[in-house]
Amino acid sequence: MKLRQANSDNAPIPLVPMIDVLMIMLVFFMVTSSYLNLRMIPFTQSEAASPSAPAIAAAGPSDTVLLRLDSDGTVRLHGAPVERGQLVEMLRQRLTTMPNLNVVLLPSGHASAQELVSLLDATTAAGVTRMRLVRLETAR
Repeated sequence: MKLRQANSDNAPIPLVPMIDVLMIMLVFFMVTSSYLNLRMIPFTQSEAASPSAPAIAAAGPSDTVLLRLDSDGTVRLHGAPVERGQLVEMLRQRLTTMPNLNVVLLPSGHASAQELVSLLDATTAAGVTRMRLVRLETAR
C-alpha cells in the first residue's frame, strides 16, 4: 500500500504569523520615528489683532518668534503684519533680552523664493543665529 503525500500547492497560507510580524514592524517604526514638537511653535493671534502693534507685547515672553511669509510677500509676526524695518528692530530688541532667541519661519507654499531670501537676510541682519525654516504646506 502506497501512501499519498498531501498536495502542498493548495496549502493555506497562515495569516497569524504574518500579522504578528506586521505588528512588530509597526511598533518598531512608531518607537523609532520622530515627530514635530508642536509646542515649540507659539499660538498666532487672530487676523483682527491690531496691525500697528506687532511689538514685543504681541510676541509675549516666549523665546520663540513665529514669522509667517504670505504669498504676496507680507511678513506676519504672530499673525499681525509687520514691515521689514520694524521686524529687524524688534528682533534686535528681543536679542538683547533673550540671546537664545529662536525664530521659526513659515513660508506660504506660493511665496516667492526671493521674498524668502529677503526675510532670511533681514533676520540675519538683526543678529539672529537660531532660525528654523518650516514648510507646512505644498505648492500647488
